[in-house]
Amino acid sequence: MAAIRKGRVSLQTFSVGACITLLPCIGVLGRNFQNIWDDFWILLLLAYIVCYNGVLFVMYNVQWNQKDFYKVAVRAAFLGTVFGLGILISVSGTTWKYFGWYIVALSFFHFSEYYTTAVTNPRSLTLDSFLLDHSREYKLAAMASWLEFTIEWYIAPGLKQFHMISYVGLLIVLLGEIIRKASMFTAKTNFNHYVQYIKQDGHTLVTSGIYSYCRHPSYVGWFYWSIGTQLILFNPVCLVGYTIVSWKFFKERIYEEEIYLLNFFGEHYLDYQKKVGTGLPFISGYRGEM
Repeated sequence: MAAIRKGRVSLQTFSVGACITLLPCIGVLGRNFQNIWDDFWILLLLAYIVCYNGVLFVMYNVQWNQKDFYKVAVRAAFLGTVFGLGILISVSGTTWKYFGWYIVALSFFHFSEYYTTAVTNPRSLTLDSFLLDHSREYKLAAMASWLEFTIEWYIAPGLKQFHMISYVGLLIVLLGEIIRKASMFTAKTNFNHYVQYIKQDGHTLVTSGIYSYCRHPSYVGWFYWSIGTQLILFNPVCLVGYTIVSWKFFKERIYEEEIYLLNFFGEHYLDYQKKVGTGLPFISGYRGEM
């Protein structure tokens, strides 16, 4: 199946991009190579990116004429590169260490959304499954967090060295990622990145596994993942903003989605609502009566 193959392509090219982390290892070849890395590391990183993009273009556009696969490959490779650069920043020993953690988490989240969809629900797989074009608000929120980190790092770099808070943020990010992916693997073909307004053939109500603990684990995971990213960066302004905006977004999203779920599954979903909460604080969802 083409979707499954696209999943393999995304994994392979993400790995190619992530291999940028290996470039500093040229130093093991001798002192001269270490000097080359020390003096020209920016050029070497750029050369690697240009080279693999050129190879991907020739392979998928020229040799195989598979433009759809090329679109997947360049996005996954880009995310892999960001992931690799994040690792390099994380081990650089600079005050940007935690920003490295952040971009590792961010790039892996977007790649894993696509790859997990390819594995669990290939029928719904599209380029949008990367969630790179999720919404204008999502992009603005990301840029706001980068801007806040940079300004605060420049004005008061010590503010970005509250190590325990960043470690707590990392744990929350990992927990959120695990919860979200567990929901996707449990729901399988019943999971979709978008609210479904029409019941599809084969769509069943999932109440087992992680869904036995909360009705919307994918939203729970994303909510806490987003908060965790701002704790990693120790962005106090964005931490408050992300919490409020994300909570409001998921409150409205859950309310809307549950209207359709009640239409799809009737009393079965109503009974499920009575037994299991949404998983998010102070959000009860749509309370319709059958």
